Amino acid sequence: MKTIKPFALAIMGALMLTVSNNLLALDLGEKAPRANVEMKSVDGNMVSIADVRGDNGTLVIFTCNSCPWAQAWSDRIARLGNEFQARGIGVVAINSNDPNRNAVDGFEHMQQEAEDLGLKFPYVVDATSDVARAFGATRTPEAFLFSSDGNLVYHGTIDDNAHNAEQVEEQYLRTALESVVRQAEVPVQETKAIGCGIKFRSS
Repeated sequence: MKTIKPFALAIMGALMLTVSNNLLALDLGEKAPRANVEMKSVDGNMVSIADVRGDNGTLVIFTCNSCPWAQAWSDRIARLGNEFQARGIGVVAINSNDPNRNAVDGFEHMQQEAEDLGLKFPYVVDATSDVARAFGATRTPEAFLFSSDGNLVYHGTIDDNAHNAEQVEEQYLRTALESVVRQAEVPVQETKAIGCGIKFRSS
């Protein structure tokens, strides 16, 4: 019987991982999955993605309290969410992390985070991490922007410089949001989400 060389095994493994990731990823043009799943918001209300859908579009951001990358972008996420919610974009921030892995992702800490940032949009708990799994989300933060007709038009990162807002050159999410509000085509529709891996809850 032929033996498969280690290099060939590595190539096969990489291809299988790529196929697996592609099967999980939400494609451009798709609708938001699990849109009717109710999640507990920091104000105690139960909220779904369908509930927050805006006339001009909907922004879903997977984020958390524990990741340094999410924290570096948190002020900008708050400003973008508050600004564009007032401009007809529905906004929801979702924490899919298991708080047993890091207590700072617990509900009370989420409430404090929302207050500190002045969030005017829901910050909710994905209690099973199944919403994140359905989206194919893997990072915090990771943004998914849907048009007014509910189709995914942008997926990826916030901008090109997490740690220095003054040196940002490409405001990917803001540009996408502006385009959606104007009902124009989003110029850059996909970028690499940079951040910590989501600490999924046991399924």
